[in-house]
Amino acid sequence: MTENDTVRAISEWPVNGLTGRRKIYTAKKRVTPENVVEVLGKALAVHRINRAEMSYLYDYYRGKQDIRLKDKIVRPEINNKVMINRANEIVVFKSAYLLDGPIRYVSNGGEEDISSNVNTLNEYMRAESKDTLDKELADWMHICGVAARMVLTDEAGEEDGSPASIYTLDPRAAFCIYHSGVGQKKVAGVLEQVDEEGQPYFCVYTHEWYFEVQNGQITKQEARTIPYIPIVEYVNNDARMGAFEPVIPILNAINMIESNRLDSIQDFVNAFDVFQNCELEDGQYKELAKGGMAITIKSVQPGMEAKVYRIASELNQTNTQTIVDDLEDAYLTICGMPNRNGGSSTSDTGQAVIYRDGWSAAESRAKDTEKTWERSEREFLRLVLYICRETGDLGLQLSDIKPEFTRKNLSNIQSKTQVLAEMLNNSKIHPKLAFQYSGLFSDPESAYRMSMDWYEEQQRKMERSLRDELAVGHSESVGGTNGENSDD
Repeated sequence: MTENDTVRAISEWPVNGLTGRRKIYTAKKRVTPENVVEVLGKALAVHRINRAEMSYLYDYYRGKQDIRLKDKIVRPEINNKVMINRANEIVVFKSAYLLDGPIRYVSNGGEEDISSNVNTLNEYMRAESKDTLDKELADWMHICGVAARMVLTDEAGEEDGSPASIYTLDPRAAFCIYHSGVGQKKVAGVLEQVDEEGQPYFCVYTHEWYFEVQNGQITKQEARTIPYIPIVEYVNNDARMGAFEPVIPILNAINMIESNRLDSIQDFVNAFDVFQNCELEDGQYKELAKGGMAITIKSVQPGMEAKVYRIASELNQTNTQTIVDDLEDAYLTICGMPNRNGGSSTSDTGQAVIYRDGWSAAESRAKDTEKTWERSEREFLRLVLYICRETGDLGLQLSDIKPEFTRKNLSNIQSKTQVLAEMLNNSKIHPKLAFQYSGLFSDPESAYRMSMDWYEEQQRKMERSLRDELAVGHSESVGGTNGENSDD
């Protein structure tokens, strides 16, 4: 295979189109040493199809798009290939908007010990740079439609760090296998690795076993101490489609139109000159091409009109721009992205602008993604909490915690402050709910604890001040009474 063939194979649109990644199933309820090779072989057949599509999507996101294969039949020397990387724009916006603020964990109950443990869990996640790992995970999810995360026990034994180690995996080299029965329970997680000789092998994790399989043979087998599969898949939607995957034909059309527009301009500049019924002497056209001179022509045949003109036809840029605008509006609407060129009106309120320019649609799409993210996040938390319980003293249960997305915590800050004040002044509302639902804080759990500590400190100061004032007043009263008695 030549280099050009490789580039063409990577860049071309898949034969059957793109309709999301396939979820990998097996009829086996348990993966055991007896059937792991068979189950893995069937799973790899599906995963290789997914991997080819994910490689195409990842290359498209990086700028290796289909416009590079543009072929021009007429005047092939003028063949501009303009690539406007809208796919990158979509992924960056989606990830940044979804994770505008870091994901924080808040306690479901009002007990102080649970709140303290949740705060410790947030510190563990901060020590593992989970915010950065979430960003990597969101990028993969929006590019490929599915992302993978791994959680293992921290073998380094960091005294001040988390007892769990968190990794973001390349979804082209990691996947999960699910049982095809009711509930579709996960039965295995697979990670592709390369040994020291450069040969690939597969790490297979189940609830009971860890296998290493190479060339259809089990090369390593161990019993697992953690009864959970350490690989967790995060999906963008149930179809496992990437953020820009549904609009790739539109993006290709925009690239083609922009390339043809540039071709049209270059064709116009380099138009053909026609000398009708006349001839130029040798070297005269070269001199003419330099410009700044006049020529004298005469008809080759008497009685025939001699003239010089240029064959030039230019694309109608106004009509073309109308098509481009229509395509851009289409991909923005399909992807649920705001239109930054939506126009303006001096009478529009802030909320009207949000609805008119598509920011409400962006928020709705982000909330929709939150639901699938939270499902995987709870599976991730189940792993982390088990490791924390077994290796430390963090006695949290999954039901004690709720993931909290913190987006746009600085918008409408005055309104949020008023909501917080009203809720805190309501004796029937727990103060923690006010911090959690006002939307004012990116980490409501930490803000609540810090505020309560400050409030209690102020109360103690006030009590000390009152005691001191009472003591001074009492001493003055006693002193005055003694003075009167001495006078008597």
